[in-house]
Amino acid sequence: MKFYEICFSPTGGTEKAANMLVKEFAKEIQSVDLTDSRVDFSDISLEENDIAVIAVPSYGGRVPRPAVERLSAIKANGAKAVLVCVYGNRAYEDTLVELEDTAKQAGFRIISAVAAIAEHSIARQFASGRPDAQDQTQLHKFAEKIHTKLTAGDVSKPAIPGNRPYKKASGGGIIPKPTKDCVKCGLCAEKCPVQAIDRNDPKKVDSKACISCMRCVSVCPHSARKVNGMMLAAVNTMLKKTCSERKECELYI
Repeated sequence: MKFYEICFSPTGGTEKAANMLVKEFAKEIQSVDLTDSRVDFSDISLEENDIAVIAVPSYGGRVPRPAVERLSAIKANGAKAVLVCVYGNRAYEDTLVELEDTAKQAGFRIISAVAAIAEHSIARQFASGRPDAQDQTQLHKFAEKIHTKLTAGDVSKPAIPGNRPYKKASGGGIIPKPTKDCVKCGLCAEKCPVQAIDRNDPKKVDSKACISCMRCVSVCPHSARKVNGMMLAAVNTMLKKTCSERKECELYI
């Protein structure tokens, strides 16, 4: 039996939350990075007695498109899965149910699901510093309950919230651009999950490919990639009412 962490985490918040769960299951974890566009995910094959924690962020209440495509390519072969969706304290809407459907199509058996909170990837003042110590305590307790279920051989499917059909996916729209501090090192282009940035000229971005994941902003060693200030202010205003009150992690088992 092997333990897997299958994760789409462009800015690290989703991975941080997933790690808080995963470390309670096993010391040795096989990591699968769904943000790596160079990987042929169809080469990844699990076995029936394996267990995977599958973690994605919620983008506008949906699973990011590349995460769906890459997870769908994996051959699960009946492996058990714990689903994790991470959101920036607004709402995760249909993310978990879409992740459930995608994982089932790949051949996973869903035994549990978790909704967790991490710092908002665009408006970073919302859920700042999360997942924090309080989240860690909560996720630790969730992991114990999930472990108990697994030990008992209980593979019953949890009732996961969400709508089918899913809500309409929103477009990216918020595209970071380089500032005068950009030295054209190419790291943003190399790390972009969808290869939307021109490797020779980082000012050139394929707006149709960009998913507004903010990875280019988070990985730039010179802090030379930014979101338009007026657009960011508009996002902050839009989210202020719904994101200001602390939300807690949720477990479906």
